[in-house]
Amino acid sequence: MERTGSDYARLKEQIWAGLDVVSDSRQVRPGSVFVAVTGATEDGTRYVPQALEQGAGYVVLDETRASEDVLRSIREKGAVPVLCTSTRAAISDLAAARYHTSERKLTILGITGTNGKTTCAYLLEQLFASMGHRVGVLGTVSYRWPGFSMPAPLTTPGPLEVHRALHDMEQAGASVCVMEVSSHALAQGRVQDVPFAGACFTNLTQDHLDFHKDMEDYFAAKALLFTKTPRPDKAVATNADDAFGLRLAKMCPDAWTYGFGPAPEGVNPQHHLQGTLLEHGTSGVGLRMSCQGRTWELHSPLIGRFNADNLLTVQALGLAMGITDFKSLEGFAGVPGRIERVDNARGLHVFVDYAHTPDALVNVQQALRGAGFRRLVTVFGCGGNRDRTKRPLMGEAVATYSDVAVLTSDNPRFEDPLAIMADVEPGLARAKEVYREPDRRKATELALSLLGPDDALLIAGKGHEDYQIVNGTKRHYSDQETVRELLGRMGSCN
Repeated sequence: MERTGSDYARLKEQIWAGLDVVSDSRQVRPGSVFVAVTGATEDGTRYVPQALEQGAGYVVLDETRASEDVLRSIREKGAVPVLCTSTRAAISDLAAARYHTSERKLTILGITGTNGKTTCAYLLEQLFASMGHRVGVLGTVSYRWPGFSMPAPLTTPGPLEVHRALHDMEQAGASVCVMEVSSHALAQGRVQDVPFAGACFTNLTQDHLDFHKDMEDYFAAKALLFTKTPRPDKAVATNADDAFGLRLAKMCPDAWTYGFGPAPEGVNPQHHLQGTLLEHGTSGVGLRMSCQGRTWELHSPLIGRFNADNLLTVQALGLAMGITDFKSLEGFAGVPGRIERVDNARGLHVFVDYAHTPDALVNVQQALRGAGFRRLVTVFGCGGNRDRTKRPLMGEAVATYSDVAVLTSDNPRFEDPLAIMADVEPGLARAKEVYREPDRRKATELALSLLGPDDALLIAGKGHEDYQIVNGTKRHYSDQETVRELLGRMGSCN
């Protein structure tokens, strides 16, 4: 990142020595460094007056936003203005200085892609824990490390939170950090100063096009994990069965690849992990792997072909890092909210999954179809104030693979649930049987009433989440709790 003048360098030295740095004006303490982060829709200079009132000692500004009036107001309060060419880059750089990230001995692993990040994070945690490491995780479900755990407000936190977490993990005795890295985080520079020792790419399918202008822009953001983070020597694994993954492999000449076929043209066959699917059903998946003349097998309780992909992802990254024994992955039972079976006294087959993209819905339905159930009933909806173009595609996915579709609300946020459902409707034109109920609880009750003993119910979209966002308000709501409560009530009425 280019900086303006020597003031920035001197400030960075003071931050390294312990000077506090914040990007939220409400967190300013006397003497703090306030970085007025400016993005596509937010002008951080709006919050300079509040930061000064709370005693900021330094204010870091984007030089294009540093008017004479703003500079004068800072100096009149006895604070020091410091200019830079990008406040987003500055907050990341200064966060790394504040928490001495370059001195961390943590092995930091990043996972990106549309689907599979969370399962891969849990699998990597299992793998490294089995090798004797204490592992920290920053991901969609939670932020956790020895002695600490909290629900995750974002898949990838902001730069100050990321670097503070890396510091706290190491202080707590962790030697490995596994981080899910979202495209938003990459595009916004939240992890650009994190020295990843390894990174893997799962796949890229349509999602987040409310944020990214198109799939090329989405891919460009994902690629930043491999091309723009500090360590050029990082181990890289990418999916050669995915068109974008194959492009990434050709961008990273030392990358390891994986897939259910031989190494594609242009890929180093000595750095390719080939998988063969031996079985997938109600008992899980069986895989045979071959690489560099060696062959081994794994049998996992995880359900579905896409979990076979996840197992290959983790093993490919492991191979890139010099690991050769993956037997411990057989003991991993699954991730909360990822084809999570909801046990119940009535013995009905009910599964909750986080699938909220067309591709993820296809994958989870195919997994349950492949397990041999008589019928598949799917409850699903689409999030409000998010990519509208995927809504009919999600309807089409359910129409194609489920016997019964129950269309409902997910997190409507600030949108009318009925308007969201109307956007989904065109995709359900060929559905065998459709029910529409905007109240998610009532939709779940309806679906349960349709379920036979040999059928499966999939409740998709929320997974591990224990809330709904309606009119901007977060309300407690858990698919798992709702199912147990409804089945308990149904059982008592029989």
